[in-house]
Amino acid sequence: MRILELQLQTNKLKEQMEFYTSVLGIKTSCLSSGSVTFDIGSSKLTFTDDLSIENPCYHFAINIPENQISMAIHWLKSKTELIEYKNSPLVNFPNWNAHSVYFYDAGGNIAELIARHNLNNASNKEFTAANFLNISEVGMPVDSIKDFYNSLNQKLNEKLWWGNLETFAAIGDEEGLFIAVPPQRNWFPTDKPSRIFPIAVKAENKKALSSIFEYSCYKIFSKPITL
Repeated sequence: MRILELQLQTNKLKEQMEFYTSVLGIKTSCLSSGSVTFDIGSSKLTFTDDLSIENPCYHFAINIPENQISMAIHWLKSKTELIEYKNSPLVNFPNWNAHSVYFYDAGGNIAELIARHNLNNASNKEFTAANFLNISEVGMPVDSIKDFYNSLNQKLNEKLWWGNLETFAAIGDEEGLFIAVPPQRNWFPTDKPSRIFPIAVKAENKKALSSIFEYSCYKIFSKPITL
């Protein structure tokens, strides 16, 4: 699965614009009075201004070249405070064959840069935000992970990549994963509990037909993958 665009709500639109453009150095592809869209590699990240939602907090991950996690940490720590796990910003996921670094954006969202060593995407370029490859995860708290997965599988033909369908499920593949967790479970590696906020995703999937999948306050617009 490929996540083409992730649309999130914010009540700190100005601060988010400043963080992503001036701090991280990411280009905007669309700007209006009520929203801003950033180019994240082959994906787009859109924040929509919504003052009616109190402190929306999301989790999402961005793929980076699989050999550049150390360079990413060095680059990122000069720009913002990193979230540490066991006294280190480097987080190892041996079961996923991946390493990550986490940080908060200006809206309090938990962002992650992840190097997935199973992917053939190594780079020798100096690390900057231009090395962000694509949005590869979006966290989706749901009351019933099993029901969410069954509905998503039936509609979009996405498979369980990792998890137990009770307390955690990563659905899709390493290019694009929906991370389903119960509400109030802390987002790793923080003490911030997961909560349900509106999310819209535009994606490409392996199913042959275009589909719109709606669940809770989540909406996924999906179309067949084009090579």
